Amino acid sequence: MVTLKAGTRPPWVGLGAAVWVQIASGNAYNFPLYSHSLKSVLGFNQHQLTLLGVANDIGENVGLLPGIACNKFPPWSILLIGAFACFFGYGVLWLALSRTVQSMPYWLLWLALCIATNSSAWLTTSVLVTNMRNFPLSRGTVAGILKGYGGISAAVFTAIYSMLLDSSSSKLLVFLALGIPVLCFLMMYFVRACTPASGEDSSEHAHFLFTQAALITLGLYILITTILDRILHLSTPITYTFLIIMFILLMAPLAIPIKMTFYRSRTGKSGMPDQSVGSSENLVQEEAIADKTEPLLKSSSSAHILGSFHENEEASEVAMLLAEGEGAVKKKRRPKRGEDFKFSEAVVKADFWLLFFVYFVGVGSGVTVLNNLAQIGIAQGLHDTTILLSLFSFCNFVGRLGGGTVSEHFVRSKTIPRTIWMTCTQVIMIITYLLFASGIDGTLFAATALLGICYGVQFSIMIPTVSELFGLNHFGVFYNFMSLGNPLGAFLFSGLLAGYVYDTEAEKQHGLNLLPGSSISCIGPQCFRLTFLVLAGVCGVGSILSLILTMRIWPVYEMLYAGGSFRLRQTSTH
Repeated sequence: MVTLKAGTRPPWVGLGAAVWVQIASGNAYNFPLYSHSLKSVLGFNQHQLTLLGVANDIGENVGLLPGIACNKFPPWSILLIGAFACFFGYGVLWLALSRTVQSMPYWLLWLALCIATNSSAWLTTSVLVTNMRNFPLSRGTVAGILKGYGGISAAVFTAIYSMLLDSSSSKLLVFLALGIPVLCFLMMYFVRACTPASGEDSSEHAHFLFTQAALITLGLYILITTILDRILHLSTPITYTFLIIMFILLMAPLAIPIKMTFYRSRTGKSGMPDQSVGSSENLVQEEAIADKTEPLLKSSSSAHILGSFHENEEASEVAMLLAEGEGAVKKKRRPKRGEDFKFSEAVVKADFWLLFFVYFVGVGSGVTVLNNLAQIGIAQGLHDTTILLSLFSFCNFVGRLGGGTVSEHFVRSKTIPRTIWMTCTQVIMIITYLLFASGIDGTLFAATALLGICYGVQFSIMIPTVSELFGLNHFGVFYNFMSLGNPLGAFLFSGLLAGYVYDTEAEKQHGLNLLPGSSISCIGPQCFRLTFLVLAGVCGVGSILSLILTMRIWPVYEMLYAGGSFRLRQTSTH
């Protein structure tokens, strides 16, 4: 057994801890669990409620600040900020819902919800950026696993809500305000930058398969037990047993570092390269080792060096290139796709905005359904909407995990750009929204499941794609800027469209004008029909733009993944 110094530990411990943090970061998905209570207890109409849903999405996805901070501060400090945001935000919501504080102004609740769900941005950024850098050769797989756990988090919270908290919205808010900060404090030590996985460990692929299998098992288990609990009304001892088994399954990824501790895997190298930087000699040694494994292990400056010289070049030329990489000699050249971009360099690229708009269409339309899922279910005659949320959550996680895994396979074996899967899923989303709009009996659960899968794929495709096109150096900023598509879509499609259409239909049904403080439900598929037709049209445009993006970057992926491995080159197609 080998004792590893801090900073040189294998990254699997951090990945196991990141799973728990990623579950906690899914706290924003709980809005449908307590939104109906906010509406009934505080007397909100549907338009006010959908605007709270916009606040929920703005908080969750406006993460430029944590994106910048992750390059300047250690992961534990990012987690600390997220923990405090969760405590204060959900604490204020609990004070209002429990009527501990009477007549709390609407704007304060809106702001509190923004702060509460902004904890998701801090928590996700800390674990995602750290683990993408710890596993630079498996970006799609890691993104799929982490976002998969983020997707299944809604089902985890739903199980806790129904089995442990007696379906009490007030208890749920207390749990979020206190439980998530405690979890963050426990995980702070383990989420840290480690020696990047070099791909030399022959068991690495098996470890990823084990983690994915554990995630699938967890998802199926939660879905089945939640449905059984709602249908059979199981006794308390049985539900508590279900919860204990769920927590054991959540700890499954920790089996990997435990196994590695007691049974060291054999690798092709006798040791790891020295991670110290600062001298040209160390840099040359690191570059030589990285060039034999995978060029993704290179830093931004070293990528320029390795793409420019071959083993048979003269020593003087190598020295000049080293000088350029270390900053002694300035070489002005705009980065090309596959290299590290600064934010100001990326925003002038057409591919950047195409990816942003395609992602905005996919997640913006999907989150509109998620925010109104309870009302959509009630409008179509479903009174218990927790099963609907569990189904969406499970399928969301399947899409996230499957999107990362499938895209990773095809990008390495066929050099097919990941964005082709965004095109396919957005075509399916068109059909799904038309099913929702039709209101045909028996299609609600099928449409929810299809939408959950397609919604999840958008996340797991965008994350590795933006890192491959624009690099890992400023990945935190790029990822969080792309994530703005979620709240922007929620504001346009949910806040301005869905809420207005719903309240208008409710007025027609009740033959009156809704007054401030009134809370009237709308029944029937017409409550959201116009909204779904608009979303279908928007996804049609998104599918076309996604196909254009795929064709533009196809030559880039052929260059990057020539021979089945990621390669940094000095030439790219613009």
